Amino acid sequence: MNWDRIEGNWKQFKGNAMQQWGRITNDQLDVIAGRRDQLAGKIQEVYGVTKEEAEKQLHDWQSSQK
Repeated sequence: MNWDRIEGNWKQFKGNAMQQWGRITNDQLDVIAGRRDQLAGKIQEVYGVTKEEAEKQLHDWQSSQK
């Protein structure tokens, strides 16, 4: 699935993102609003991972979405 579709349907995907990254709050996900770069930055900030690791997690999560 491409990211444009995830961003366009963010309300549906937000719950899946909350399950994947439980430390990111609902309010933070509302602000992110499906923007990939913002989500990657928040993953880095909250989980203390590198940019590369955050991108890998996003890629894996994106691939698992239907």
